[in-house]
Amino acid sequence: MTTTTNTSSTHATSARLEFGASAPKAFRALVAFDAAAREGIDPALVELIQIRSSHLNHCAYCLHMHTGDARKAGESEDRLHMVAVWREARHFFTEREQAALALTDAVTLVADAGVPDDVYARAAALFDERELAQVLALICTINTWNRVALSTGKVAGTDER
Repeated sequence: MTTTTNTSSTHATSARLEFGASAPKAFRALVAFDAAAREGIDPALVELIQIRSSHLNHCAYCLHMHTGDARKAGESEDRLHMVAVWREARHFFTEREQAALALTDAVTLVADAGVPDDVYARAAALFDERELAQVLALICTINTWNRVALSTGKVAGTDER
């Protein structure tokens, strides 16, 4: 078991499990799902989706990891700073990226309003069926990773990869 200090005023310090060591089959399955979801998707779009979902889920661990990955892949600081406010900064993103970000917002916040028909239709118009399925799978994987990281108290800047 790994001890993690959570400095949030609403949470007590607690020991949290190491998910990969404690549930290795589930961890490996999630890693495989994540790898399969990325297949055929532009790496820049992969990172934008993962960054946006991590913003919405308040997952500092994943946000730090994926902004770092995006920088290493050549993503500009301007675009990275604009992901959180992409609707107000649409000119930084292509139509496909905007559609994927809108779908990421809807799927990540699905309990708020479902996935609106117009959001889905826009994405479906800009991605073929295989690409759209891959984008949806990627949104699902990053949401799962966010929940694992948040539940197990992962600390931003301590990426173990």
